[in-house]
Amino acid sequence: MNIATLIAQRVALGILSLFLVSILIFVGTEILPGDVATAILGRSATPDAVANIRRDLGLDDPAIFRYFHWLASFVQGDLGVSLSNGQDIAQSVGRRLQNTLFLAGTAAIASIPLAVFLGMVAVHYKDGFVDKFISMTTLAAISLPEFFVGYMLILFFSMTLGWFDPIVSLNDSMSFLERLYAIILPVMTLTLVVLAHMMRMTRAAILNVMTSSYIETAELKGLSGGVVIFLHAFPNAISPIINVVVLNMAYLVVGVVVVEVIFVYPGMGQFMVDHVAKRDVPVVQACGLIFGGIYIFFNLTADIISIISNPRLRHPR
Repeated sequence: MNIATLIAQRVALGILSLFLVSILIFVGTEILPGDVATAILGRSATPDAVANIRRDLGLDDPAIFRYFHWLASFVQGDLGVSLSNGQDIAQSVGRRLQNTLFLAGTAAIASIPLAVFLGMVAVHYKDGFVDKFISMTTLAAISLPEFFVGYMLILFFSMTLGWFDPIVSLNDSMSFLERLYAIILPVMTLTLVVLAHMMRMTRAAILNVMTSSYIETAELKGLSGGVVIFLHAFPNAISPIINVVVLNMAYLVVGVVVVEVIFVYPGMGQFMVDHVAKRDVPVVQACGLIFGGIYIFFNLTADIISIISNPRLRHPR
């Protein structure tokens, strides 16, 4: 089986996964307690008013018809209108998605090089104090949930030192550096959360390569440990490292919901949580499917990178 066939299979599987996710999102929002029409009009609404708005919203149609109408509209870029404020969802989500990608991208730029560097340092001092210290610290970071890390950073840097504002506020008039300063705390939170996993996988991947015969040859030539790790071991361990990096980027985008809520960050996660409370079903469905699509896209990218980087597939006999 050649590379093109495997990639086509992965893409088809990704599309199927997104279709199944859309079903789960639609069903999940359908079974939410309460009634959308009543939530819009209030508890004092008359039965006739509720019946009229249900008819206007198409809520009296069978669920299967409403699902395919929603999915077809979404594919065409029509995300619908918010029930709580009447605004176009695509425009609102577009602004929020930019903020989320800005936060996730900044965290990725900070965490990926640091994780790779710490992984190589841990390999260089394997079984020594530095390696054990890095491993213990990162293991502790993995064990801590995002909300705990975020609140601890707020307590120390905002409440104790007063360096940063615990609530992130972004606007179009801010410069790039001002925006970076405003998101330091959420970026630190996300970096600490994903750093540990990437570092430990980098260490494991490089250690796996270090047992190869060409590494022993490089060491016999008198090359220093750092040169061997950086120039010989790391390039050959890049495939699993890239896989881990891509998967963690998926987490950075999709997993920012908790962090955005902690810092009241104006991103998609906070936007979705706000509209869950309002039972604004079209907004929740749109945000959920966008998050699902992003996560599947990054997982699909990791699979394709694994396939392309497999030498047995690149050079079939």
